[in-house]
Amino acid sequence: MKNDWKNWKHITKLDPDKEIPKETVEDIVTSGTDALMLSGTLNVTKENLTCLREQVKEYGVPMVIEPADPSGAIFEGVQGLFVPSVLNTPDPTWIIGKHQYWVKKDKNIAWDMVVPEAYIVLNPESSVGKVTKAICSLPSEDVCAYATVADKYFRFPVVYIEYSGTYGNPEIVKSVSDVLENSLLYYGGGINSSEKASEMAKYADTIVVGNAVYEKGAKTLRETVCAVR
Repeated sequence: MKNDWKNWKHITKLDPDKEIPKETVEDIVTSGTDALMLSGTLNVTKENLTCLREQVKEYGVPMVIEPADPSGAIFEGVQGLFVPSVLNTPDPTWIIGKHQYWVKKDKNIAWDMVVPEAYIVLNPESSVGKVTKAICSLPSEDVCAYATVADKYFRFPVVYIEYSGTYGNPEIVKSVSDVLENSLLYYGGGINSSEKASEMAKYADTIVVGNAVYEKGAKTLRETVCAVR
């Protein structure tokens, strides 16, 4: 995959387990967002992932997949595969376990399309927090330490602060931004207004908007795009 993704400022995350009304698909996809990320934690299958891809592909917006389990990912018809490792979980399954299984079973991985992400999950009520058993009640210094490990030691290209479903603490995001030197900082969670988009975009290289698409629609999505611009 080309490095165009490094310049994305706004990503719209679409969940294969949720339906988008046909009449609003075009408005969402043509909102001005830099890319679509097909991603979900629960009930994601190759079938519904493929269905969502087919639903949005005709508009020509860059499209990547972010699988909860990389062994279920598809490469066809997308520009990249963003693969998360959750750093703040005591369960190695979500750090490296699923990844080892994927590599063992799939001998045809298009490695030039793979972008590893260091996830730091900070909402214990989120699906990803519950499934991965992430330790979410972390002070800023601990979050920054995880981010530094990802940046300096493991050299992840992306550090992703994930509040999934709720708006996060801008001071924590700012602190992480201050310690990163090489990794790009992604922020996702609770961005459902231009004000929140603008605030987090001060610190994150890229904001990811997901739930607002389903809860507030294309108009709000477009407002978050304009705020980042």
